[in-house]
Amino acid sequence: MSGENEKPSLVYGEIKDNPNVLDLEKITIMKSAVDSEDVRMEHKIRLNQNGDDTNQTIKLYKRRWFIVLLFSSYSLCNSFQWIQYGIINNIFMRFYGVESFTIDWMSMIYMLTYIPFIFPVTWLLDKKGLRVIALVATAMNCAGTWIKVTSVRPNLFAVTMLGQFCCSLAQVFILGMPSKIASVWFGSEEVSTACSIGVFGNQLGIAIGFLVPPILVPNVEDMDQLAYHISIMFYITAGVATLLFLLVVMVFQERPELPPTQAQATARCISPEQYSYTASILRLLRNKPFLLLILTYGLNVGCFYAVGTLLNRMIIEHYPGEELNAGRIGLTIIIAGMVGSLICGIWLDRTKTYKQTTLTVYIMSFVGMLVYAFTLSLGHLWVVFLTAGALGFFMTGYLPLGFEFGVELTYPECEGTSSGLLNCSAQVFGIMFTICQGKIIDNYGTLAGNIFLCVFLFIGSVLTGFIKSDLQRQKANQLAKAAVPSDPEDGNMSAPAVLDETRF
Repeated sequence: MSGENEKPSLVYGEIKDNPNVLDLEKITIMKSAVDSEDVRMEHKIRLNQNGDDTNQTIKLYKRRWFIVLLFSSYSLCNSFQWIQYGIINNIFMRFYGVESFTIDWMSMIYMLTYIPFIFPVTWLLDKKGLRVIALVATAMNCAGTWIKVTSVRPNLFAVTMLGQFCCSLAQVFILGMPSKIASVWFGSEEVSTACSIGVFGNQLGIAIGFLVPPILVPNVEDMDQLAYHISIMFYITAGVATLLFLLVVMVFQERPELPPTQAQATARCISPEQYSYTASILRLLRNKPFLLLILTYGLNVGCFYAVGTLLNRMIIEHYPGEELNAGRIGLTIIIAGMVGSLICGIWLDRTKTYKQTTLTVYIMSFVGMLVYAFTLSLGHLWVVFLTAGALGFFMTGYLPLGFEFGVELTYPECEGTSSGLLNCSAQVFGIMFTICQGKIIDNYGTLAGNIFLCVFLFIGSVLTGFIKSDLQRQKANQLAKAAVPSDPEDGNMSAPAVLDETRF
């Protein structure tokens, strides 16, 4: 028994004290040491913390699923509000007496707010952890919904914009969380699936945002009746946001008592003094494959944001009076994308083919956008439903792929930092594409606007092919496997393991 404890300690000691190993390499190897996929039994590792050796048990808790589902729920509530104005653009134009472009900004404010605030929020995530970020996110989202409740009068557009700004600020505390929650709470065989579930909530919220507002707010002529319908939608949103805020206050946990992987166990032993947020950002900006991913991710997701924001205008132009079907088409895009996200997450956990899968999905997004562009004006709504669903399956399904590929390329940097940079790129391109496509649609029609997006999806597909598949996390896992000592009793290599905890 003593042999089992001594050999792992020796491995960590050799890595820690070896002057020929760079600090970043030490963190990479130690974070991943024995973080393998051959798991399902309890074992202990010896970690050095403040000079003292302590035994750590690696466990998976069932409550991890509750944590990720709670996160998905408040992400859903927030993303619903991103599109709730845009999908009934013509109705809000009439109610508040503003132009179509002004209502477009109710969606674009989500993108604009993200850009300046992502870096301080990512720093806060590194320093304060998941619970503080979750509390701020749900508090801001709750405040924004109640401000909107007070804005249901035609002369109070500025108040409803303030409420939307609060919700957009909450989004900054949400978008970078899926990969962080997956790493902190889930085993190495589950991280891609868990990340997909986290993204799933955001997508489902957008889907509901496409579907519900046209149902709750019909295009009626009487302004008092219209105000009543809008207030019902705002009150429902505020009630849900308040409930989710209370749930986060009561039950959202910072991290499990025991780590889910040895990578996380070792990460807990790294003191804050050893980590520099600025140095981490600089390392990421010198990572050429990741820089290419930032560009290609922004192009793809920026196109998705533009399509979602302008969908009502595109559908109404060819199918007047079909506000309800515009929402249903948006719902089809997102539901298909949710299926794509889950399939891609499970596929990545099984195959680890990050670049191949990302490139394939990207090319299919380009093909889907091309088909959608040329079939939108045929006059058959069922064709639009089919082509929009195919587009959504690949374009929306790309979201978790980008997150997980980014984590692979940047390991052992903080997952929140890498995903934050990816999202920042998406917001920048989202604003640019939404404004440009909107102007093109106004002057040249929807076909020209959609071809505009096709050009950038083609460019993104080509650039994705040039991303070097330098999978740092997978390399680190292989190094860790090679570092695992032989079992003294049977002579076999000890497989790193976690205990799937049966209690909640």
